[in-house]
Amino acid sequence: MTKPLIRIGTRKSPLAMAQTVEVVGKLQQAWSELKKEEAIEVVKIETSGDKIQDRHLLEAGGKGLFTREIDEALRDGRIDIGVNSMKDVPTQLEEGQILGCILEREDVHDVFISPYEKQPQKMPKGAKIGTASLRRQALLKALRPDLQIVLLRGNVQTRLKKIEAGEADGTFLALAGLNRLGLSKQIPFGKMKLEDWLPAPAQGAIGITCREGDENILAYLKPLHHQETEYQILSERAFLRGLDGSCRTPIAAYAQIKGDMISLEGWLAKPSGQMILKKQAQAPLQEAEKLGYELAAALKEVIGDLNYFLKN
Repeated sequence: MTKPLIRIGTRKSPLAMAQTVEVVGKLQQAWSELKKEEAIEVVKIETSGDKIQDRHLLEAGGKGLFTREIDEALRDGRIDIGVNSMKDVPTQLEEGQILGCILEREDVHDVFISPYEKQPQKMPKGAKIGTASLRRQALLKALRPDLQIVLLRGNVQTRLKKIEAGEADGTFLALAGLNRLGLSKQIPFGKMKLEDWLPAPAQGAIGITCREGDENILAYLKPLHHQETEYQILSERAFLRGLDGSCRTPIAAYAQIKGDMISLEGWLAKPSGQMILKKQAQAPLQEAEKLGYELAAALKEVIGDLNYFLKN
């Protein structure tokens, strides 16, 4: 049996597989030798985050639960690259690993899905909204403190089935995921406005991790890299890391590029939704990462102690 030129590690969920198919297609488009049968092997990996369905990820160890087993396979040499949703990737990568490339970003918006209304603002008093995201919970409490929030976990299809079964009256999903699954034209939804509902840092971007110094793999990945998206993700992830970087803090961020400048808007919310602090700044593109850290530092000056801010 011919040894594959690239072994790709991915989660087993339909969305993860759709993202991996996209990566395979781009690799084959860039390199003729990768079009050959058995040139690329896809290794499906069940992560800790996939296994835990009955509680918040924070209770089980926080950020990194969707990448841990992929990281281990990369470290052990069982795979050559890992395909991940960038919003699931910890701000501190495993030692010996780097982000080999970042694909062009998809739509960053969250959408609201319910059989009753297309916006949470219009839902009846006391309606149950399902989500496991602290960011979405805090933003929803700020918009509609009268709505009930229930834990709703699982992949996109699982959550949609739970809504159909009446486990909740509505939920939020990333539009990027619906687009990649080909579901955005099949399912009615309402797009959340950015002025009310900023996305998670790095939402809508696919990142590919590899071993540091693996020049062969890095050469394969180079044509897939999207520079503008990298600037956005660097800035948003620096903001996240500068504030906290775990799953315990409701943080939202979105960077936009105009010409040779990048602007970053960052939010920090109390879990109760009673306060959302917002800051915005801009800088030259080459200072995208520095901008993220500086915006986080500016918010830290306002709140003082993060733990006190979150609990009071």
